Amino acid sequence: MSGEDILRRVGRYYAQRLAENGPGPRGVDWNGEDSQRLRHAQFLRLLADDPQASVLDLGCGYGDFLGFLRSEGHRGAFHGWDIAPEMIAAARGIHGDGEDRFWHVGAVPGAPADYAIASGVLNVKGDVPDTEWDAYVEGVIDVLAQSGRRGFGFNVLSLSSDPGKRRPNLHYADPARLLRHCLDRYGRHVALLQDYGLWEFTLLVRRD
Repeated sequence: MSGEDILRRVGRYYAQRLAENGPGPRGVDWNGEDSQRLRHAQFLRLLADDPQASVLDLGCGYGDFLGFLRSEGHRGAFHGWDIAPEMIAAARGIHGDGEDRFWHVGAVPGAPADYAIASGVLNVKGDVPDTEWDAYVEGVIDVLAQSGRRGFGFNVLSLSSDPGKRRPNLHYADPARLLRHCLDRYGRHVALLQDYGLWEFTLLVRRD
């Protein structure tokens, strides 16, 4: 299965979730607002020292991360990218367009920002074989690395989670393997966060 085939499947899945649940946490397949804010907060370690840094959100959904950043005092330009046109339409309807916010349909950003993040986009594999999904995951991480001049971050469901609660259509990654992948490919300034109470982990990479 090609990367384009996978992207089409992922786009259709999230468009359906949005149609069924509306622009809220369940519309992007999260459980609720509290866990979503906790997930967002992990990326603040990348941005905390520069509230004017530009941010690129790959797989931005309906733009909830923009609202979170503004509530935390971040004022830098925000670029939201999503492969589902329906998500971008929802984000634009909620947050509008402006000099500090820009919305784009696509999987590969046309220009980098200071920091790039992706939240939740690596989880829903459906029936894609594991080896093909692993290659897709590494490709998305490469896109993030190219899109964040000063650093990037992403989260993934963790193999450290309770086996009895895992869903067969979701991807669970080995934290140590992805940490090693990022160290080998992107440099030594990598942080692995898996202490915030959710069945996932976040990797943050600062560029040399």
